[in-house]
Amino acid sequence: MTAPRLFCFGLGFSAQVFARDRQAAGWTVAGTCQSDARRAALAAQGIDAFLFDGNLSDGGRPLPPGALDGATHVLVSVPPGADGDPVLAAHGADLAALPGLAWVGYLSTTGVYGDTGGARVDETAPVNPSQRRSKWRAEAERAWMAWAEGAGRPLHIFRLAGIYGPGRSLLDTVRAGKAKRIDRPGHLFSRIHVDDIARVLAASAARPRPGAVYNLCDDEPAPPAEVTAFACSLLGVDPPPLVPFDVAAGEMSPMALSFWHDNRRVDNGRIKRELGVTLAHPDYRSGLRAVLAAEAEATRP
Repeated sequence: MTAPRLFCFGLGFSAQVFARDRQAAGWTVAGTCQSDARRAALAAQGIDAFLFDGNLSDGGRPLPPGALDGATHVLVSVPPGADGDPVLAAHGADLAALPGLAWVGYLSTTGVYGDTGGARVDETAPVNPSQRRSKWRAEAERAWMAWAEGAGRPLHIFRLAGIYGPGRSLLDTVRAGKAKRIDRPGHLFSRIHVDDIARVLAASAARPRPGAVYNLCDDEPAPPAEVTAFACSLLGVDPPPLVPFDVAAGEMSPMALSFWHDNRRVDNGRIKRELGVTLAHPDYRSGLRAVLAAEAEATRP
């Protein structure tokens, strides 16, 4: 029996972890990146990579003929822009024509729910994005859903909370001396460890449910100041002083401030009920401890 073949549009932080997970399970893996240097690094990991920058209107290029041949599973993590989803625009027809396509996963964001004033949201909640990036994601979701319906293809949408893991966590921010503790009572953020993203994607690929939408977050939305204090404790340093949000906001960039615009509690019950997922890191404490352990393991001779 031929091994499944995963093709990842955008071999970024989350997709690479999933790709390594599937390689370990005996799958073949290919995907896209944006530079020759990155392509060479991926080749060293046994991943065939093709250049695709997602900007076809400005010198970008679609994949060469045959790049998608044999793909049984496709993961899309390339972000959309004001002009829509570049993967769908460039290769929607090619994906629809794949004869053995068993699963398509699209990585979106919980930002599509917008601001709920701290109220809990599950996958049945209205999509009501407030930020430009989230509006693009919501539009891309609708476009992919329309594609799947028209092509009869097994699409699954994953709405991700804040992603962290080795090399991309508050531990790095603390070490860099850039950590802040901002006090805004009642304002919570949801998070998801990158290993748990891979765990959910693998569970979905094993049990496809075309048309499904899943929230990916841990069990404990938490205030950022609390998470920063815990990261500092793991590293044995004093936490930065607590600063009222109204004071801190005056020093934030528009991008940084945008992350504070929405306040919601994201419900992750569906991944447990439908996919049988048990999170490896159900809260930020478990997740950050795991990040620290992985970093220590990576530095051992």
